[in-house]
Amino acid sequence: MSDFGIFFPTGIEHITDLNGIDHILFVTALCLRYLWTDWKKLLVLVTAFTIGHSITLALSTLDIIHISRDWTEFLIAVTIIITALSNLTVKDFRFTAKLPVIYLFALIFGLIHGLGFSTLLKSMLGRDHNIVVQLLAFNLGLEVGQLVIVAIVLLISFICVRLLRFNRRDFLVFVSGGIAAVALEMAIERLKAI
Repeated sequence: MSDFGIFFPTGIEHITDLNGIDHILFVTALCLRYLWTDWKKLLVLVTAFTIGHSITLALSTLDIIHISRDWTEFLIAVTIIITALSNLTVKDFRFTAKLPVIYLFALIFGLIHGLGFSTLLKSMLGRDHNIVVQLLAFNLGLEVGQLVIVAIVLLISFICVRLLRFNRRDFLVFVSGGIAAVALEMAIERLKAI
């Protein structure tokens, strides 16, 4: 099997794996404030996250930067908490700012998540590897998996807000609060390991 055929599905599996729910929680918290009609804003947001994690995924995989796995895992939990709590400040869903703070969160927090993604990728690399193809395939797999998560979040939001007529702000606060609580528990557990 080709490198692309191995690393592309591995990237998808890594971000969608329910055993590593931290990435799912982060993408959910990041996208939760948006609906299908906000797709352009969501595209910029997801692109910012992609740019961030692609940079550190490459740098860490190539051993240019190194941060311990324990610290990376703890910081990933912190990014989830901050992103979920930032949703609590949303009161107006018009999103008229050119560069909202959430875009900066996505970019910076993407850098941290890239370090987490690199852990698996580095463990898979062999000595006779074509790292560029493997890195590209893994990253593309991550993107496809991320888009699946975004689509699911948007679908659930649509059902709850548009069909079931939940108050949009209440829905955002309720789900974000739950995400923040789970992430806080993860952060506390991971801090103990440092």
